[in-house]
Amino acid sequence: MSLSSAEFMRRFLLHVLPGGFHRIRHYGLLANARRKSNLATARTLLHQPAPTVAIRSSEAPTGTGHAQPTFRCRHCGAPMLILETFARVPHIRGPPASDPRS
Repeated sequence: MSLSSAEFMRRFLLHVLPGGFHRIRHYGLLANARRKSNLATARTLLHQPAPTVAIRSSEAPTGTGHAQPTFRCRHCGAPMLILETFARVPHIRGPPASDPRS
């Protein structure tokens, strides 16, 4: 599809909100403020039990001190291993010091 520049800008600007407006992404049942209570009420009205997560015997917590968080693949459900974590880079607070050699 080919568009003139004026038509492209017209279509693009249909998605831009006027000044002073804010886009609301989540509202209704899934609004963050009351999500848990709204979903619990919906389950009650639909006569659905609350979801339960079964723990496999191989994943049962052991008394080894601190438990590491387990991340699961959303496609196959297999546990993912943390290979490396990155430290945050500190923000630059000022211009770099001048090089004494110059």
